Amino acid sequence: MVLAPHPDDETLGAGAVIAQTARAGRLAGLVYLTDGSGSHEAAQGRSGKLVSSRKREAAAALHRLTGSRSQLPIHLDWKDAAPAQPGHPAFDRAIRRLTALCRRWQVDALAVTASHEPHCDHQAAAQLAYAVGQRARGRLVVAEYVVWSQAPEPRTHRMLHTAPMLPGQRRYALAAHRSQLTASHGPGFRLDASHRAMPASDILYLRRAK
Repeated sequence: MVLAPHPDDETLGAGAVIAQTARAGRLAGLVYLTDGSGSHEAAQGRSGKLVSSRKREAAAALHRLTGSRSQLPIHLDWKDAAPAQPGHPAFDRAIRRLTALCRRWQVDALAVTASHEPHCDHQAAAQLAYAVGQRARGRLVVAEYVVWSQAPEPRTHRMLHTAPMLPGQRRYALAAHRSQLTASHGPGFRLDASHRAMPASDILYLRRAK
């Protein structure tokens, strides 16, 4: 299962993970932490339109990564850029929901954004994933992927490389996230061109035992 903080993080950081596991029939599902409403200031007061657009974009990107429409992403709908902290009722509810999904889908590995990523939602996603991993009592591997940060130190994490994606597949999936690439929703976040040149493979980082 892949846990992404926002729609587009799945393609930027775990697109090859999704594509490879889907080809092997081992992709349990894709879950988004937030509603994505914080990407555009102009959406204040009418964020519902932006949220709906980003959910449609997320479904299209997943289809382009997997080649199938049999799965739809699940959205936890946390408020963008305002994550619940460990111990908060919303955080505990999310743990219970993800734990239930892992059991239902027979998940043995959970990929999530790295805990040292600079964005608060990315950090919260990692906290949530490791909390679910603790509930699983060793039956669930948590692996990190990076979107905005540098790779973790080799002394703290070991690396796992995915197989390469088909040529152009990741860029095609990213193009589904039109709200993050164009001015379709007015002034707001726009993915920098340097982040649109993405490698064909992903690297997952697994924490070393202390």
